[in-house]
Amino acid sequence: MLSIPTQSLIPLPGQVILVTGPARSGKSEWAESPAAQSGHAVVYIATSQVDTTDLEWQARIAVHRHRRPEQWRTLEVPTELCLVIQQASETTCLLVDSLGTWLTNLLDQDKKHWEQTQQALLQSLRQARCSVILVAEETGWGIVPAYPLGRTFRDRLGGLIRQVGAIANPVYLVTGGYVLNLSDLGVPLERPKLN
Repeated sequence: MLSIPTQSLIPLPGQVILVTGPARSGKSEWAESPAAQSGHAVVYIATSQVDTTDLEWQARIAVHRHRRPEQWRTLEVPTELCLVIQQASETTCLLVDSLGTWLTNLLDQDKKHWEQTQQALLQSLRQARCSVILVAEETGWGIVPAYPLGRTFRDRLGGLIRQVGAIANPVYLVTGGYVLNLSDLGVPLERPKLN
C-alpha cells in the first residue's frame, strides 16, 4: 500500500473521493491508503465478474487481494453498486474498484437504460452516508476504438467519470509515478449534462 503525503486524507462519512488514471498507474494501490486511514470498517467492492478460465485475470485479482488488509471485507458487486452504496452506514468506508469494470458489466444496456443507471449511481453518491472511494480508468487518452462497442465504452466511461468528478471532493489523478490532487490544482468545468 502506498503512503499518503504528509497532509493525510481521512475520508469523512458522506464524502466521495475519485481516484482516476491510466492502466498500471498505481491508482488502485493508492486508493487503498485513504481507505486504510478512514478508521472505519472498509468494504472492498470488487466489480469484476469472476471468470475461472481467465488465468491472467485471476492472477491480477490475487495481487489485489494479497495487498489488502485481512480485516477488510470484500463484496463482489458486478452490477448492483447503487444498492450497496445506499445500504452502507456512516461507519463504513467503501472502496469501489473499478467504475470501468462496473460499466463493462452493463454495456449491453441501451442508451436510455444506461442514462437511468448512471443517474441512479450519481444519486446514490450524493446521498451516501458512508465514505466512498471510487477507482476509475482513464481510457480516452488513447486511440479511438475501431469498433462501435469500444467507442460506446470509452464515451460512457468518460462521461461517467466527469459526472462523478463533479460530485467527488477530492479528485485525484495517478499517473507517471505521481498523485495529483485535481481538486486543488484544477478549475472545475461547468456541471456536465447527460446526453
